[in-house]
Amino acid sequence: MRYALVKRALADGDLIRIKRGLCTLPHRYRKVEVSACTISSMIVSQSYISLESALSYHLWIPEAVRSLTAVTNNNSAQYHTPMGHFTYAKVPQRTFYAGVRRIDEGDGNVWFLAAPLKALADYVYLHRLDWDSCEPLTHSLRIEEKEISSLTERDFLELEGVYTNKRVVHFLASLKKEVCGERSHH
Repeated sequence: MRYALVKRALADGDLIRIKRGLCTLPHRYRKVEVSACTISSMIVSQSYISLESALSYHLWIPEAVRSLTAVTNNNSAQYHTPMGHFTYAKVPQRTFYAGVRRIDEGDGNVWFLAAPLKALADYVYLHRLDWDSCEPLTHSLRIEEKEISSLTERDFLELEGVYTNKRVVHFLASLKKEVCGERSHH
């Protein structure tokens, strides 16, 4: 009986299926808007917004991001839904939520967001990059130097020992030396 009601509501447009077992009300029935970031965390609960999506949210990159990208410790997956396109990438790490903040927008919109440095580390891992300075950040990603120089020793300490991937470890160590090392000389 319940399944028949859900099936009819979906057919009539009174419910929108995001994925199997997860539906939402259409805009006309909602009192509160559900953010894409909240939907992302509902699709894959063990995930946080990262990579270009997080960098765009933090205003570190100029591009608007069409697909919402999150990192998970589950297998990578993609979901094309009426609510948007969601991509999940698996990034192995020792402490999954290190460098991640809980965002509460109110009205039930709660989700997790990578800090800029964590988003960069995830980016280096997923794209298998051999970056060892700020130069590719300013040229490839078009991040302003002032944003990079806003990173603190604490940002780097929070991610220490989190990644086992040699490229990521090398990137974080090189960037820390370049960003934090310069401060001690001024």
